[in-house]
Amino acid sequence: MASLQPGDVLLVEGSSRLSTVIKYLTQSTWSHAALYVGATTCQKLGGATRGECFVEADLAEGVRMVGFEEFEGHPLRICRPVGLNNDEVERLVASVCGRVGQHYDLRNIIDLARYLLPLPPVPVPWRRKMLSLGSGDPTRAICSTLIAQAFQSVNYPILPIAEWQDDTQRCHGCRRRVLQRRHHSLFAPRDFDLSPYFEIVKPVLMNDFDHRQLTWRETTINLSEA
Repeated sequence: MASLQPGDVLLVEGSSRLSTVIKYLTQSTWSHAALYVGATTCQKLGGATRGECFVEADLAEGVRMVGFEEFEGHPLRICRPVGLNNDEVERLVASVCGRVGQHYDLRNIIDLARYLLPLPPVPVPWRRKMLSLGSGDPTRAICSTLIAQAFQSVNYPILPIAEWQDDTQRCHGCRRRVLQRRHHSLFAPRDFDLSPYFEIVKPVLMNDFDHRQLTWRETTINLSEA
């Protein structure tokens, strides 16, 4: 907890039946994502109780505030956006806190499955046109789309589509790289791990890690029994 900062994305390897489905669909370790917003901000914006410092979208309870104990015992990864100023972090946090109480969009899971595993096989550029992009109800979300929308609201990239355009204002023949947002409903938890714009934070290495201080138990391996 001491290593977390508001705006950090916490990825979770869940073990529920839905988590198994999401990991299979996305071919990833991570099945869930939550945004760390800090206890003080949550209390101010959403009436959080003590210790509730994450916002997540839960299948049964919808968008809610939870404490760190909700994720204890699961493999975790911290993905940190780089370069956000205080105003952008506040707007990011306000975006997710403002959606607390909304419902979970189960239809988005179905559409995501259609996109990732089309049957019959469909070329990738055509798949997006076949999607209904979730329920279409702005008061519904899944964990990754909730967080993706928040980052897009402050123009922070996750996995944008890059294309080159002519830039005749600079010079004849010049081109510039332009980014296009992906629709928020197409994001999965793994995308924050894959994104080049998020730093992977390892708490053990942040706390003056010294490998010389580790205690090892020596073992003897009998190769004949191996």
